[in-house]
This record gives sequence, structure tokens and C-alpha cells, in this order.
Amino acid sequence: MKHKHLTAVMPLLVSLLIPITAISASAAKEVEVNGVRLQYVDHGSGEPIVFVHGVPSDLRSWEPVREGFAKKYRFIAYTQRYFGTRPWPDDGKNLTVATLADDLAKFIATLNVGPVHLVGWSYGGQVTTTAAVKNPSLVRSLILYEASVASMLPTDSAEGKAAREDRAKLLAPAIAAAKAGDAVQAAKRLQEAVFQLPPGEFDRLPQDWQTRVLDNARTLPLVFSASPPPVITCDMLKSFARPTLVMHGEKTQAFYALIAEAIGKCVPSAQLVVLPNVGHDGPRRDPAAFTAAVVEFLSSR
Repeated sequence: MKHKHLTAVMPLLVSLLIPITAISASAAKEVEVNGVRLQYVDHGSGEPIVFVHGVPSDLRSWEPVREGFAKKYRFIAYTQRYFGTRPWPDDGKNLTVATLADDLAKFIATLNVGPVHLVGWSYGGQVTTTAAVKNPSLVRSLILYEASVASMLPTDSAEGKAAREDRAKLLAPAIAAAKAGDAVQAAKRLQEAVFQLPPGEFDRLPQDWQTRVLDNARTLPLVFSASPPPVITCDMLKSFARPTLVMHGEKTQAFYALIAEAIGKCVPSAQLVVLPNVGHDGPRRDPAAFTAAVVEFLSSR
């Protein structure tokens, strides 16, 4: 594994305090996948890059980096089933990582754009990793930013144990709110937990961020009660031969950093990049640095 710590790759172009203008709904396209209709944005030309969002979110989470990637690549971001503002096709029983990973594979195949560069962030990184390991022929390269692949968190070290305990403690308020039927509070507490924000700080975030998260708050009871995701092991990743870039923020929680480092050690010739001065919010807080790191990686393939 190659390890790289970026320092001041590019000046910050967008900060947490500057709202991002989300792409209009009229500009989004639709495709039917596994019996559901998924919205997606297709911008630019060149080698296709498919972006997979986290929780609770949708394709709008990638707006800070869309223009940067579309200058050189075909940027494709989609909203996974149950996310976004559309009515659900059922009661949510199919919201599992396994289902979403299968949707992703079918999405790529239906658009006939594979093999693609596949980018996943957080929960989206878990979905992309699951899809990539199962369908390597659809993947040109895999890029993960703080993928929440919990099965890769070390279990044989005090550091790994402490990270699990901290994670459970941080998520407890959001899970409790979801179980109590308050999805909005669950979404707010989850954002504050994973982005390391002070209590109540969610209400002071840019309006576009708040809107996107609250639009997707209804998914959290489903996510928290879903069946466990498919287990990803180091042995599985050792046989994954596609070029892989694994990233985490310098200031992120140990949970994400340890998972990123573990994945980087297991995937053959993976490159690990640490983005300076950011946490789990890297693609939004410093979209220029995130974009530059990915473009540099892709340009060297």
C-alpha cells in the first residue's frame, strides 16, 4: 500500500459556510433499475465516474465536486432507492446494503457505461465496496472516502475496540431518536456526530445542507433497523485487482481512519491518501483537495 499525506493540494474553494447551489430537479434524468426509478445527473464527457452518496443524503451531496470532475470526466451521480424526495415503492423493507449494491451494479449496466471509476463516501462507500467486490468487471477503479465498512475495523487491538465503543456512543442519540419515531432529530444528531459538530450546530449549517439532510431523514429508521450488510473481509479485498484509492480526513474519527487504513493494507497496491484539515466532511469542506487527489490518482492509471 502506498501512503500519501496531502498538504495544501489546492486552496479551499468552498467551505462549510458557503452554500452549494444544487442541480435543479429538471436537469436530473431517470432510469429504471430492479423495478424502481432512480434519478441521476450526467454531466461532462470522458471516462465515466459514478458517485455514490451516504446517509441521510442523495445525489446533491456531490454538488461541491461536480463541476471540477465534469471538466475532464463524465460525472454521474445518482440517488439510491428510498433516498431523495420521491414516494417509496414499498414500506422500505428492501433498504439493505445488499439491495443497494445490486442496484448500483444494475445501474452501471443499464446505462452501459462500465467499467467505471466508482466513488463512494461513508455509507455509500460500503455500498460501492460491496458492489465492486461482487462485480469487478464493472469497475475500472475504486475510490473510497471514509467508507463505513465496519467489518474491516480491527478487532484484535485496543485501538479498534476503543473506536467501536466511541462509534456506538456517538450514534446512540440518533438511533434513540429514530426508534422514538423522531426521524428529524435522528438526522440532526447523526450529522452532528459524524461531522464532529457541537450540539445544536446542525441548525446553523448552510440551508442547502440542512434541506438535503432533512429531505432524507425518513430513511434513518430503515437504515438503523436494516439487516446487517454483507461482510467484507481482508481476504476478499486481497483478490480485488482493480486500482484503488482509499482516503480519510486528517481530523476524522478513529473509526473511519482505522477502516481506511485496513482496506488500504488489504487491497493489492492500494494508495492511501490523508486529506489535511478535514474530517468526514472532506468532499464538502475542501472539494478542491478531494477532486485534486482523485484526479491525480486517475491520471496516473
